[in-house]
Amino acid sequence: MTDESNGAARGAHRGRFLLAGILVAAGVAAAVLYGMHGRPGKEAAVECQATTKVAERVDPFAHGEVAGFSIAKASQPLPAFTFQGPDGAKHTLADFKGRTVLFNLWATWCVPCRQEMPALDRLQAKLGGPAFQVVAVNIDTARLDKPRQFMADAGVKNLGLYADPSADAFQTLRLAGKVLGLPTSVLLDPNGCEIGTLAGGAEWASDDAVALVKAALGS
Repeated sequence: MTDESNGAARGAHRGRFLLAGILVAAGVAAAVLYGMHGRPGKEAAVECQATTKVAERVDPFAHGEVAGFSIAKASQPLPAFTFQGPDGAKHTLADFKGRTVLFNLWATWCVPCRQEMPALDRLQAKLGGPAFQVVAVNIDTARLDKPRQFMADAGVKNLGLYADPSADAFQTLRLAGKVLGLPTSVLLDPNGCEIGTLAGGAEWASDDAVALVKAALGS
């Protein structure tokens, strides 16, 4: 075999070795991401089976002011993350188990977020109680006094100030493919299973939105 042939063979071998290394690395990365944000365990999957019927009940109400509401194709709990409550204590979505939750991510620098906050406050005033709660989590990472001042200036009286100044909640949900930008609202059933998501601002106090939430509540 000529030197040229030997060189070509060695080059092909190195190419195959490099490709194999890339595939292995990609597989490891995928496994890590799957472990972090993949499918929930069997117990969670069983809990979310009943959510399919709730989603079917809600789907016809995704029109008008909430036309952008997208029903979850395969309901599951959101990935785990923590955030601060109005009293500064740490919370997770599991703390709200037993009630339907409209989970919302917002920031003071997000214009649509600011526009929809009064509507979220009115929705909480209309339907909030033992069966339903709006959990709006602010993710400002600087000037942490600003969200509270904004809520006061906007006349928000029914929503507690939940906050995640690390913005870890947003990053966790972004990696899981649940959030692309702000605001984002996720409707969860009493088991914490996703019914559907609305990306962008919405008039949550409208008749359309109230009917959608009431459909989730079965009322």
